[in-house]
Amino acid sequence: MTKRSDEGASARGQGAADPPGASGVTHRERVIFPDTGQTKGDLADYYARIASLMLPHLTGRPVSLLRCPQGRTETCFFQKHDSGSLGEHVRHVAIREKAGAAKPYIYLDSGDGLRDCVQMGTIEFHIWACHEGSIEQPDRMIFDLDPDEGLAFSEVKRAAGDLRRRLEGKGLASFPMLTGGKGIHVVVPLRRGHGWDAHKDFARDLAEALSRDEPDRFVATMAKVRREGKIFIDWLRNQRGATAVAPYSVRARSGAPVAAPVSWAELQGLENAAAFSIFDTDALIERARRDDLQGWGIADQELPGAG
Repeated sequence: MTKRSDEGASARGQGAADPPGASGVTHRERVIFPDTGQTKGDLADYYARIASLMLPHLTGRPVSLLRCPQGRTETCFFQKHDSGSLGEHVRHVAIREKAGAAKPYIYLDSGDGLRDCVQMGTIEFHIWACHEGSIEQPDRMIFDLDPDEGLAFSEVKRAAGDLRRRLEGKGLASFPMLTGGKGIHVVVPLRRGHGWDAHKDFARDLAEALSRDEPDRFVATMAKVRREGKIFIDWLRNQRGATAVAPYSVRARSGAPVAAPVSWAELQGLENAAAFSIFDTDALIERARRDDLQGWGIADQELPGAG
């Protein structure tokens, strides 16, 4: 992970010029990551510069925000509803909940919306697996490979490769993403047309099949007691209303790491799931132009059995 430059940090803390799109953020000097020193201004500048890469994955999807107004080590909370308090560029869509009432959920469609959320203390962006115009038709499947404490990252990479091959056996292309934490997300873009029940059932069946075949390596249940020394294949993010961290979102963790899309080949050479931080913006932008990352997360494919 790129280390913070004290000289650059000092300039930012003294109110250095904002990059395009980051203007309008107040209290830029507020330290959001106290153990490593990154500020609200650093966070705003990152999202302003990365917006063109992030928005194709974020735009139009209902989103939950992780807000930490006083910094990541103080009180943080998730917010999914908004009636206008977050800013004029934050959009809303009415979504009916289990209780029957429709509530105003958040979605974004611009860098200005990202900025408004950062202004209100947002660090992380977590997205639904559907778009606001087709809430009942998911179009993105996520498998979150969450390792038990102490497992080497090499084991997580091996698990991601195994899952990739299982998906290929069903005719599905997939894409890996570093979570910025401990694990890897395996992302499966899908054509719209199937419902949430089929979406969830497919993800659960695949995760449980891996767990049955290699019970010493995998588990498909959340129960902590059954996860010791194993990798939890979290398929539960594929239910209506569930979310997963968005590509290029910053994480509320030490060092301000970023959830970063990677290629399958590149993944093999990485040492951990927090390989990039907000101070790697130039590298993230440059590498996104590479052939192996062009079209990351894009594939026109149907969920098997849903046609």
